[in-house]
Amino acid sequence: MATRVRVGTVGTVVVLFLLIGGCGIGAPGKVVTFPPSSIGPAATVSPAVAQTRAAIAAALAPSSLQLEDAKRPFRPPESASLAGAPRAVFQVLLPADPDGGNIIVYEFRDSAAAVDAGNEIAGYIGTGAGRIQFPPDAQHAIRELGTTLIVYSWSTSNSPDPGSKAIAEALGTIGIGFAPPR
Repeated sequence: MATRVRVGTVGTVVVLFLLIGGCGIGAPGKVVTFPPSSIGPAATVSPAVAQTRAAIAAALAPSSLQLEDAKRPFRPPESASLAGAPRAVFQVLLPADPDGGNIIVYEFRDSAAAVDAGNEIAGYIGTGAGRIQFPPDAQHAIRELGTTLIVYSWSTSNSPDPGSKAIAEALGTIGIGFAPPR
């Protein structure tokens, strides 16, 4: 009987070591992390993004809306191709909505990839998981300009400043647009 208890104790110790070893303690491996939130344009903005920023600023100027680099982290719901694309975040100054007015400019390898991404995000926003990530009255301005894609979303229920709608209208004058399905 003493032998039986000893085997049970040894078996328990072996199982314990296997469990601890299976947890990966000390095991070499790749650490997976999430990308940092965008807080604005990178220190070196590409010429395509700089050109798109200038086009946005010019479109906003007739409405007396001022564009600046975003100062707070902002990352909207994104489809897969947008989540992996380089981005710059700009913000339109809205007195009644200091956290609103965020415009994201994504950059792609060529204009065809930007068009594909525009179609993808429009479909994502209009159906499934993308739709539930926005308020029911959300409206979206999705515009392709060269190798860049401009994305701006707003809703009357969450955007108290009347300039929110004016931003979308101004962006509608730039490039080629995409409309999410309703």
